[in-house]
Amino acid sequence: MPTYEYRCEAGHRFEEFQSILAEPIRVCPVCGAKAERLISGGTGLIFKGTGFYITDYARKDSGGGVGEAERRRKSESPATTAPAESTAHSEPPAAPSTGKKDD
Repeated sequence: MPTYEYRCEAGHRFEEFQSILAEPIRVCPVCGAKAERLISGGTGLIFKGTGFYITDYARKDSGGGVGEAERRRKSESPATTAPAESTAHSEPPAAPSTGKKDD
């Protein structure tokens, strides 16, 4: 629900948290004079939370690359370490078969 700003004929200003469908307030709660709703720009867009994701908004490019938000999120995440290489020896791969039987 929006917050509307009002001003009465005596100069009092007040705000009221109302439904969009509610009738405007006609009487000042301070002095009882005639009040009118003021036109205001409202509040700005407020972002709360830890960030945004690539799936939040439709993409304009079809390149399939990673978006700026996704790159930033990945660069801020802790570095992962690659698993240590195994010290066990493995056998070399077998030679391809020629299909002939040895005699």
